[in-house]
Amino acid sequence: MAEITIYTDGSSRGNPGAGGYGVVLLSGPHRKELSAGYRLTTNNRMELMAVCVALEALKFEGSNVTLYSDSKYVIEAVNQRWVFGWEQKRFVGKKNPDLWMRFLRAYRRHNVRFVWVKGHASTVENNRCDELAVAAAMSNNLLEDTGYDGE
Repeated sequence: MAEITIYTDGSSRGNPGAGGYGVVLLSGPHRKELSAGYRLTTNNRMELMAVCVALEALKFEGSNVTLYSDSKYVIEAVNQRWVFGWEQKRFVGKKNPDLWMRFLRAYRRHNVRFVWVKGHASTVENNRCDELAVAAAMSNNLLEDTGYDGE
C-alpha cells in the first residue's frame, strides 16, 4: 500500500469568527484537495477539523500516513500523547472534545506520523492548504460549526 502524505491547515477571521480548513492529500500520482468554511468557529477548531476530515477521507483502513501541519495545538497534543490522557479523563475541562473524539476515531484506523511545519514558510503544500482555508472562510457558502460552544 502506498504511503499517503497529508497537509492540513485551518484559518479563522477573528477568533472566534468565520473560519475554514484546507487539506491536500497525496498518494502516488493522486492528489485531492478538500476545504470548507464555517460561519462561527475558532482557529484551533479549524486546524483540528482539517485533520479529522483528511483522515476520514482515506479509503483504506491501516493506511500509512505522514501528516504535516503547522498547528502545534494538534501536533503536540498527539506527539506528546496529551490527547490520550484527556480521553481517559473524558476531556473534562478541555476545549473541542467533539473534534478530539472524532479525531481519535479516524486516527485509530490508520498508522499516522505527525510532523510540524512552520506556517507561511516555504512548504508549498502547506501554503496551498492555507489558501484553501482562507478562501473557504471568505466564501458565501459558510456552514454551521455545530460543535462550537462559544467558549
